[in-house]
Amino acid sequence: MSTHWFPLGFSSRSRWLGGSLILPLVLMLSGCDFVVLAPAGDIAAQQRDLLVVSTLLMLVIIVPVMVLIVLFAWRYRQSNASATYAPDWDHSTKLELVIWAAPLLIIICLGALTWLGTHLLDPYRRLDRIAPGQPVTEEHRPLRVEVVSLDWKWLFIYPEYGIATVNEMAAPVGRPIDFRITSSGVMNSFYIPALAGMIYSMPGMETKLHAVINHEGRYKGFSANYSGAGFSGMRFDFHGQSQAGFDQWVAKAKSAGQTLERANYLELERPSENEPVRRYSAVDPNLYQAILNMCVETGKMCMNEMMSINAKGGLGLEGAYNTLPLEYDKFARRGSILGPRPSYVATICTAEEAEAAFRAARAGGDDAIGPKDHSPLQGAGLLRPWTRPELPGVMSLLDVPALSSRL
Repeated sequence: MSTHWFPLGFSSRSRWLGGSLILPLVLMLSGCDFVVLAPAGDIAAQQRDLLVVSTLLMLVIIVPVMVLIVLFAWRYRQSNASATYAPDWDHSTKLELVIWAAPLLIIICLGALTWLGTHLLDPYRRLDRIAPGQPVTEEHRPLRVEVVSLDWKWLFIYPEYGIATVNEMAAPVGRPIDFRITSSGVMNSFYIPALAGMIYSMPGMETKLHAVINHEGRYKGFSANYSGAGFSGMRFDFHGQSQAGFDQWVAKAKSAGQTLERANYLELERPSENEPVRRYSAVDPNLYQAILNMCVETGKMCMNEMMSINAKGGLGLEGAYNTLPLEYDKFARRGSILGPRPSYVATICTAEEAEAAFRAARAGGDDAIGPKDHSPLQGAGLLRPWTRPELPGVMSLLDVPALSSRL
């Protein structure tokens, strides 16, 4: 029985083999999530449009080239005796113009799109629209969300509502979202494909992302940057909700009963995998800034304090040994075998002590003046800080000349 009706004259065995090879590919593609090409947020939609337009522009060159490869191979095959044979041909001005002009125009278009997209879709740039034809107005008050990537989980703090969640976040539809993103120790990347592009989270640094969700739904978020053993479970749910639904979500978090203070944050910060959703009804208002400046531990100097001291000349040799070991490394050394034990610089005073001294100075109390032992300083010859009436609050060692004049 003839099988020449099948393209290229394949046999039934060849057709069965070809089908068996294509079927697994079809099954694998059926499980793909095309959320990048069908997002629910305006920023992600603009990024999708940029991707599609750029691809189509490149196909303007790629498709004709692929067609011409097949056409030339067929027309100038060895068996085609009617094809023109010109062994000495080496130049055609018209052909050169086509070969160089078309790609140059494509490159110019792609460059213009890239330049516009880089500036208009800058993650640090505040939104100027909620959706096409719907500009941002004064009534659109941004929702601030402070994001911290931990090992291996995500912490979301809502300072406006005084709540926090782990591995779950939500936002109302049509309200701009102002993300402030940092990390506890390892660099990660914050990515919600349906909402906006990916941006890194880095310890001691803050990155920003502005986005808006336009459709209700439950969307996936994850880390797109490998960060260790628990990386595969570092995922969370993002809920796009109506304002009423978001209010109910906030009320559910407020009824959780747990509070997130510095002490239990240090427990949360410890590496753990596949963490369930947690909710905190109250959050230390200074916690995010302490995480950002890497000074959550009691008595640890904040990075912004240290940089301010260094900008004014530093503490000199007297502060060379003003360090304390990490609490969980006192008995189990986790640092390099050949390196020093992990430690941190002791702060001049804690935020709570500074606030108390400020209140006392404002009240005119004499107790706020004079030498104060505000921190466990260990540096040889390092002077203790005190308050002075002309500077409300605790005087730090930033003003070294003024301090020397007091002695």
